[in-house]
Amino acid sequence: MTIKERYRRVLDLFEAAMPVAETELHYDNPYQLLVAVILSAQCTDKRVNMITPALFEAYPTAESMAAATAEEIYTYIKSVSYPNNKAKSLAGMARMLVEKYHGEVPSDIDSLMALPGVGRKTANVILAVVFNRAAMAVDTHVFRVSERIGLTTGSKTPLSTEKALVKYIPEEIIPKAHHWLILHGRYVCKARRPECLDCVLTEVCRYYQKNTGKNN
Repeated sequence: MTIKERYRRVLDLFEAAMPVAETELHYDNPYQLLVAVILSAQCTDKRVNMITPALFEAYPTAESMAAATAEEIYTYIKSVSYPNNKAKSLAGMARMLVEKYHGEVPSDIDSLMALPGVGRKTANVILAVVFNRAAMAVDTHVFRVSERIGLTTGSKTPLSTEKALVKYIPEEIIPKAHHWLILHGRYVCKARRPECLDCVLTEVCRYYQKNTGKNN
């Protein structure tokens, strides 16, 4: 099986198994998604969704959050991982949105990555989800799943994984493929105990074939 054939088959299997695939973070607008994605770093979406209703009620706009101190924001997010750093990032991010972008979330990767608390992964999530761009955000799930099933081989960094995925996945489905890989890693292809018996990709999965000796 060539690498192109592997990608085509994986994408076909995902499409059949998950015709609808989207972020599990709760949000109503680009500002709220940006806040939620910043909070989700090294934290579960479930935990983030527990705290954002009160946070968004207190700070419904970038302008309202920009007027708050990091200490005030902290009281709403203290149950997430690294709340002190994230509170500072959110305060700085909101101020920059107001000062440079009239409170609107920018639509290019460089401007997004200039915001406090926003790295390449977060920027790509915003580009894919909000603006439907062909941007592949690589988190731990995407990195792990891509390597296991054979979409990448010996990838050492999220950026190298991103480049490989973007090279072979058709542009128009990259935003959806991002969610396929995340959700598959979150619920099936788990880090310590992958649930291979519940997996729709075993026929093409390098990890499964190596560990079971089966080659469907």
